[in-house]
Amino acid sequence: QVQLMESGGGLVQPGGSLRLSCAASRNIVTIYAMNWYRQAPGKQRERVATLTQGGTTNHIDSVKGRFTISRDNAKNTLYLQMNSLKPEDTAVYYCNAVSAQGFSSWGQGTQVTVSS
Repeated sequence: QVQLMESGGGLVQPGGSLRLSCAASRNIVTIYAMNWYRQAPGKQRERVATLTQGGTTNHIDSVKGRFTISRDNAKNTLYLQMNSLKPEDTAVYYCNAVSAQGFSSWGQGTQVTVSS
């Protein structure tokens, strides 16, 4: 398994930007897939974006064109660039790593609050 630690959350005004980081304890190149999830108060956790080992990305419709998932293999770090933030993006954001064997690891989460 891999240990994950998110950072970069905070309070931002609508229309603003944040970049979340997820530092992994080992080489992320060999991880089958890495994801960003979020959970808003009173709602279920939802997957926001996925980056596969082969480099394929997928973003849910509500963030397409605004959020971008990426990684820096040399730094063993996953990112989520979030632009044009909306109040409905307010949530705790979690980093997730899934191995080819199906083992799943989670970070502790980082709070993102979009409010004026």
